[in-house]
Amino acid sequence: MDETAIDRAAMGRLAKALVFICGADNSTTVAVEAAAESGSERDIKKARALFLKLKPGDRRAAMTMLDD
Repeated sequence: MDETAIDRAAMGRLAKALVFICGADNSTTVAVEAAAESGSERDIKKARALFLKLKPGDRRAAMTMLDD
């Protein structure tokens, strides 16, 4: 599966979770929101890279919020 083939709706939900966990002005949150809006491959790659740089606990918390 192509790693950039991410559902834009899921990306939007992830952005909302990151606002709660990291804050609205966090660079990862801003990048994920931009990727959710544009859907461009460049924005998605940037958001993914920044998401992977988050602390493991923050990533896990965001993903857990998507499951709910």
